[in-house]
Amino acid sequence: MIVIGTDVVERYFAARVGHRGIKAARAQYDVWAAIVEKAQWRRPEDVKKAHPKASILKGSRVVFNIKGNDYRLIAVVQYAHGVLMIRFFGSHEDYDKVDAETV
Repeated sequence: MIVIGTDVVERYFAARVGHRGIKAARAQYDVWAAIVEKAQWRRPEDVKKAHPKASILKGSRVVFNIKGNDYRLIAVVQYAHGVLMIRFFGSHEDYDKVDAETV
């Protein structure tokens, strides 16, 4: 997959350097990113095989749990083009404040 929108995540991490648990979150995000970049998802079922705890939403949106369930990443997946666009990254608390289907 081609991953775009990584700047969303980079800004989040840059603003929280030194926060408790942020290094672990960064490490797990990096693992997630490496898996996604090698993936060739063509349908939502492919995402679920790779990430069983991912939530598939309307509008080709997917919510991934990062670092257990401490952080959430919302992405739009264009399966036909092999593109994943990150739309949101934040703590579980931040996630509760957004609409995953429109962010």
